[in-house]
Amino acid sequence: MNNKTELRALFAAGLLGFAGFAFAHGDVTPQKVETKGLSPLGEEWVDENPYRAPSEDHDRAVEIGSSAYNQNCARCHGLEAISGGIAPDLRELEASYDGDEWYKERVINGAVRDGAVYMPRMADYLSQEALWAIRTYIESEAAKR
Repeated sequence: MNNKTELRALFAAGLLGFAGFAFAHGDVTPQKVETKGLSPLGEEWVDENPYRAPSEDHDRAVEIGSSAYNQNCARCHGLEAISGGIAPDLRELEASYDGDEWYKERVINGAVRDGAVYMPRMADYLSQEALWAIRTYIESEAAKR
């Protein structure tokens, strides 16, 4: 084989590999998250991350959020919240009301484009305590940058 043929074959294999990775998650149901030890938040969604301020809840939320993130988010958003480019790098969400507003909207409504589900409606499966714990974990990873 010549170099052009080898490069084409390598490129085609790479595209197939990427396509398989991008669609590998299929129809995955989020994994249950145990939130024991966090202050309960009730049924009504709060507007801002209630676990952001330094406290026992914050430390517990980071711990719970780490496990929950790795079980439910890492396959698309990357290990340790470092995006591999398939989905947004969540460490870049500002730790503010605006960042919380976007996060809350996305976990409640998911992301669907042209009928394809890019992110499930996580709030259908996980409690707001679990989802805010994930947000707290992501913020702790962003602070390490």
